[in-house]
Amino acid sequence: MERSPGEGPSPSPMDQPSAPSDPTDQPPAAHAKPDPGSGGQPAGPGAAGEALAVLTSFGRRLLVLIPVYLAGAVGLSVGFVLFGLALYLGWRRVRDEKERSLRAARQLLDDEEQLTAKTLYMSHRELPAWVSFPDVEKAEWLNKIVAQVWPFLGQYMEKLLAETVAPAVRGSNPHLQTFTFTRVELGEKPLRIIGVKVHPGQRKEQILLDLNISYVGDVQIDVEVKKYFCKAGVKGMQLHGVLRVILEPLIGDLPFVGAVSMFFIRRPTLDINWTGMTNLLDIPGLSSLSDTMIMDSIAAFLVLPNRLLVPLVPDLQDVAQLRSPLPRGIIRIHLLAARGLSSKDKYVKGLIEGKSDPYALVRLGTQTFCSRVIDEELNPQWGETYEVMVHEVPGQEIEVEVFDKDPDKDDFLGRMKLDVGKVLQASVLDDWFPLQGGQGQVHLRLEWLSLLSDAEKLEQVLQWNWGVSSRPDPPSAAILVVYLDRAQDLPLKKGNKEPNPMVQLSIQDVTQESKAVYSTNCPVWEEAFRFFLQDPQSQELDVQVKDDSRALTLGALTLPLARLLTAPELILDQWFQLSSSGPNSRLYMKLVMRILYLDSSEICFPTVPGCPGAWDVDSENPQRGSSVDAPPRPCHTTPDSQFGTEHVLRIHVLEAQDLIAKDRFLGGLVKGKSDPYVKLKLAGRSFRSHVVREDLNPRWNEVFEVIVTSVPGQELEVEVFDKDLDKDDFLGRCKVRLTTVLNSGFLDEWLTLEDVPSGRLHLRLERLTPRPTAAELEEVLQVNSLIQTQKSAELAAALLSIYMERAEDLPVRGEGTGVLGSLSLPLSELLVADQLCLDRWFTLSSGQGQVLLRAQLGILVSQHSGVEAHSHSYSHSSSSLSEEPELSGGPPHITSSAPELRQRLTHVDSPLEAPAGPLGQVKLTLWYYSEERKLVSIVHGCRSLRQNGRDPPDPYVSLLLLPDKNRGTKRRTSQKKRTLSPEFNERFEWELPLDEAQRRKLDVSVKSNSSFMSRERELLGKVQLDLAETDLSQGVARWYDLMDNKDKGSS
Repeated sequence: MERSPGEGPSPSPMDQPSAPSDPTDQPPAAHAKPDPGSGGQPAGPGAAGEALAVLTSFGRRLLVLIPVYLAGAVGLSVGFVLFGLALYLGWRRVRDEKERSLRAARQLLDDEEQLTAKTLYMSHRELPAWVSFPDVEKAEWLNKIVAQVWPFLGQYMEKLLAETVAPAVRGSNPHLQTFTFTRVELGEKPLRIIGVKVHPGQRKEQILLDLNISYVGDVQIDVEVKKYFCKAGVKGMQLHGVLRVILEPLIGDLPFVGAVSMFFIRRPTLDINWTGMTNLLDIPGLSSLSDTMIMDSIAAFLVLPNRLLVPLVPDLQDVAQLRSPLPRGIIRIHLLAARGLSSKDKYVKGLIEGKSDPYALVRLGTQTFCSRVIDEELNPQWGETYEVMVHEVPGQEIEVEVFDKDPDKDDFLGRMKLDVGKVLQASVLDDWFPLQGGQGQVHLRLEWLSLLSDAEKLEQVLQWNWGVSSRPDPPSAAILVVYLDRAQDLPLKKGNKEPNPMVQLSIQDVTQESKAVYSTNCPVWEEAFRFFLQDPQSQELDVQVKDDSRALTLGALTLPLARLLTAPELILDQWFQLSSSGPNSRLYMKLVMRILYLDSSEICFPTVPGCPGAWDVDSENPQRGSSVDAPPRPCHTTPDSQFGTEHVLRIHVLEAQDLIAKDRFLGGLVKGKSDPYVKLKLAGRSFRSHVVREDLNPRWNEVFEVIVTSVPGQELEVEVFDKDLDKDDFLGRCKVRLTTVLNSGFLDEWLTLEDVPSGRLHLRLERLTPRPTAAELEEVLQVNSLIQTQKSAELAAALLSIYMERAEDLPVRGEGTGVLGSLSLPLSELLVADQLCLDRWFTLSSGQGQVLLRAQLGILVSQHSGVEAHSHSYSHSSSSLSEEPELSGGPPHITSSAPELRQRLTHVDSPLEAPAGPLGQVKLTLWYYSEERKLVSIVHGCRSLRQNGRDPPDPYVSLLLLPDKNRGTKRRTSQKKRTLSPEFNERFEWELPLDEAQRRKLDVSVKSNSSFMSRERELLGKVQLDLAETDLSQGVARWYDLMDNKDKGSS
């Protein structure tokens, strides 16, 4: 290749190509030869030009000294001058690197064939894709078409920016009302397609193309905000990447293709030369930051899972499915360990070699995960699990990079890449992978999870996930894809102004936001959102339609995901009525759920009766049932020694203090507080407290319970987060060794939060050991009802353990005919059994078949509740049980809560109690909860109420804290139908100090509706209790006689 005279001495004739392919393409200066007869002396005009160039260069260098002079004139220190000089040198260095890169790229594209011939012996990275890969074709004909179309594309871009983009920018902010594009030129260098690869179609109705594109252009786009005299722009750009084009669906009519989808499989590389005010973005630090922000914008538009859809025919079906198709599958990545890593830490100026502090980055497309750091270890053990969505096979790659954590810049230890197609073929891939660019290996277990529309598989997946230990998050059982289409008739803002609607979609602590559509109450979004689901049976989708300021709510919707499990193909495609909105406000969405199923021979799901793999009798033995050939039938089960030794850990999350403030307003100028909540992880289960808004010293007062074993090494992991719209901020963590609580039985401590400057958390942990005695059950129920908090679920009163050993004589039926049998075991039999245990053969309800099982009940007695309970005499007869749970399979342990056991206990009058009065009696528990500073009242029930008419009354109980008669102190139970002895068991609270509570009176009225057509209430009786004369420290349940409206009641 020839060099211009400006680049150095003129080459000799031997260096010139003998026959240039196209001499007319070379600039005239390239062919100019110095005249030998001139002796190399320039002509007169040339000398004048050289002198002018020297003077110009001298003048520029003189201008550089002006800032130095000005700094001295105003008395600034030399440091300001040095800082400015360093800033300029850094900017100049970045700018020169970009220009050098642009020149090299242009040189390659201008004479690709000659440079390729020169560099064949060099790295494959410098070769075009069609040379490196035989299955990639060089489509030069396509480049000629693009070159011919390029000027007309420039005209279209100029029109698009001036007529569409500029008005949108001016309308988005009042400060940009004078924003204009002053120059739009795509330049003379068109985009080039280096190589084209056509993939065999995954489906017959689509064509897949991969275009290796390279754009090294002299594009120039200038913008101006005239109001602020601000000019900026772009002059020169590089963009390199692989663009996938999908032609689908193929149709039997012109143009034979229904739509074209385009997207980048991986993030393209980008380099921009800025002009005007944006020159500041070439300063070191800002340069990489600006390029990253632009790449994030491109990724949100054109990098998987986002794609650009261009319909080619009208009325195209399933446009939403084409714009955002379902993932091909899910890969569960188990990042287990690494070995043989290189040591990067050095001490004493490199004389002493240390180890490394490795961590790993796991990527697939735009999905990125970072592991925890293992200090001082060359063979780290991470044991972490991540789940990623795979959208394109082939094409996407799993990438794992390992780094050494350092205070300044992390050292690179190696990387590995793997095509997702290999995981799809293997289903489960468990191997050590070598690290490229470093030394060592990384251990990964990769599992391909298929997407099924069969809701019957969900129970199997949940049972399998229940036994999987996964961190930092529990394994998912399903995914949910929400296609957000449009809304209609949203309410207007104040002054009848059109809103700027956007949507927030939340499932538990994961929130995603749509774009804002400006100035309309009938917005169209056409966006897709994807969520991982741990348990679709209990989770809900929360939808909030808001104005873009987030201050005004335009509508809300809460949808239980269990509704999808009963829908055809697990799909809901319909309008949804919005609450807290206008009467005709509604939202159109399409919701698609898919079950994540691991189809592998290595996985054995828990078996249930009627499913393949269940225990079966050897049908090939002709002497089945013979006492000679068959072993004797066991009478009892033979569980292992660990059965029934579990404990229940009661975790009481009380409060926190001195948490750090994470909320910022006005771009960080105004410091706010935090919206903290707590996440707990133990024994494969996760719990989450409610969010306390804007409080650095929150009080949660929530109780969680989990079944634990005595296996050593277990830890309770506690993390505190600040709830945000996008990603929740970390507020600290702490850990508690489980052996500490199991050995001591009780722990009440303030724990310092780690990895944050300040903060501590108050936890109370108690080990509950199941006791095989029913004598304390009523006392446990009473204590649980007193210490129950409103934010927590019902406290467990007992632990039920089930061990199923075998079955015999099951009926033989065809495949898919349903249940082979069921068993109902009344808990009353357990309550009267020796040691609360039943261990024998049980006959199935169908009459054919028996199962051998052991059912064991343990009462959970708290020794640190702070309540002195008083037990009463109760009879636990089998006839008093109204519900019988069906024990036909499920988890091995079931915690029985207080309401379930209360329904199985009948309160029989003690012979020591006085008979009821003429109006009947009401049973109450009054107690003052000193830790919560609350007065607690539990309405248990009534008996022997008076019947005034022909039909029994519909009673309920109303409570009023006198002397206040407003609604703030009024409480009321639910209403029971047609009974004289209603059972309520409802708890009510009043927050007030103890001394004030003792000055109050509690007015208790038992009422009944007169008729369904009247709002009048019939008073059946009342009682007024002076709290100053009541012992509020004991929490004793008592019967009180009901009186008429003139008298007081008595106990």
